[in-house]
Amino acid sequence: MKMFARPAFVAAGLALALALPVHAETPRTQRWVGSWASAQIAPDAKNSLAPEDYPNATLRQVVRLSLGGDTIRVRLSNAFGTQPLTIKAARVAVSAALDSARIDPATDRPLTFSGRGQVTIPAGADYWSDPVSLKVAPLTSLAVSLHYAAAPNVQTGHPGSRATSYVLAGDHTADTDLPGAKTANQWFQISSVDVVSNKASAIVAFGDSITDGYGVQPNTNLRWTDALMTRLKGKTLGVLNLGIGGNRVLQDGLGPNALARFERDVLSQAGVTHVILLEGVNDLGVLTREAPATPEAHKALVEQVIAAYRQMTTRAHARGIKVIGATILPYSGSAYYHPGPESEADRQAINAFIRAPGSFDGVIDWDQALRDPARPAYILPAYDNDGLHPNLAGYKAMAGAVPLSLFEAH
Repeated sequence: MKMFARPAFVAAGLALALALPVHAETPRTQRWVGSWASAQIAPDAKNSLAPEDYPNATLRQVVRLSLGGDTIRVRLSNAFGTQPLTIKAARVAVSAALDSARIDPATDRPLTFSGRGQVTIPAGADYWSDPVSLKVAPLTSLAVSLHYAAAPNVQTGHPGSRATSYVLAGDHTADTDLPGAKTANQWFQISSVDVVSNKASAIVAFGDSITDGYGVQPNTNLRWTDALMTRLKGKTLGVLNLGIGGNRVLQDGLGPNALARFERDVLSQAGVTHVILLEGVNDLGVLTREAPATPEAHKALVEQVIAAYRQMTTRAHARGIKVIGATILPYSGSAYYHPGPESEADRQAINAFIRAPGSFDGVIDWDQALRDPARPAYILPAYDNDGLHPNLAGYKAMAGAVPLSLFEAH
């Protein structure tokens, strides 16, 4: 049989392939599940870091994981930036205290990106770190330290962190503490933390300021989602809080509208099997905040919110994700929105749709759980913060009113 010589370019290509580092197959086969996440927006001036705080500075931020594991990864975001953003170094460690920058040095690990310690995130993009071997327990507080080259041209972050972040000039990513650091109660650039798990799955809490935790003091972890994490501990179910204060279903405001952000904030999360949808009170409130609206405008708003719910449900079902509809809480006591009977009728109409069989894969009736039986258009005084948001007892009651059976067949 006649033998043909191998072409030179094939031989050269084979030699090059053999010379390149061989990556383990493990990352392809690992099953990732979300343990923590936050919704990203372009923060306004009062919720941004000063541009002069960024160059050659370290930003240390603390997040609370819902799931534990032996391997983690971190997603950084430049979603709202219009120019590339360079992170010169990044590290993770278990936080030594909720209210300080101290870390447990024995748990300190570098983050790499395709094997490199530095990463440049393109404009509008997110970037996952390589897997990191770090054993973390459920409800662990994790510190993420980033060393910036320069300030983002447009910042990306989450103003409603209810957690203190620390900024200090220089590369201090590996330092055990950051004495003299400037503090801020916002998160920047950190978007998600995943763990490897063959059994766990995640629930996305998708909502507005009630989900974001309005009224919760920094570093206390007393949102309703935190209380739900505690109830679910040991059940291999993560809880991802994707709430944004002031968020609306139909219109942009504080952050993109719910339909616009649904792909990134819900469908892109790893291992998600359920989403709890609590959105709509800000759509109702804004409609009549400045002036009365016509009957036609009220009718149109209700129809459009319901249609948006259907859109989100259809998108979620296409990914095999179940949608749990949550009824909109009473807000007639709100001095901010001062709703009239027409707005209450709108709320009742939307809640009737949420409760109707076939609208969602399950229902959490927070209206029933938190309303005042004597005045159903108002939050029960024991649970009321300001007529619109629950207080801490109200958030705890919200978590307690979630039927855990909704997630049993995940």
